[in-house]
Amino acid sequence: MTPEQTRLVDRVRTALAEESVVREVSMFGGRSFMVREKLAVCALKSGALLVRVDADRHAELLDRPGAAQAEMGARRTMGPGWIEVAAAALDSETDFARWVGLELEHNRAVTGTRG
Repeated sequence: MTPEQTRLVDRVRTALAEESVVREVSMFGGRSFMVREKLAVCALKSGALLVRVDADRHAELLDRPGAAQAEMGARRTMGPGWIEVAAAALDSETDFARWVGLELEHNRAVTGTRG
């Protein structure tokens, strides 16, 4: 793991510590976190964060600083609901917590779990 990825993985572990059924998996060239058996976030080697969000909010969330359409491989988009957040946009704990919070909101909606 790169130093950036290691720091991000630690931050994600801390952020998800209170969630039930969290599992780490190597995926997308990074460390992915499954919450209630659904992919939640992935700490990428660059220090960026791949986030799964509500597809209906995709366009709105792409307007946030550092947010970009997630791509897989040779410029193939992952589709609505997959956003890559640049490492620089995660520097503040507030911004980091907002992105993780958006994912958890989506995760709870698709798993029928209360917060």
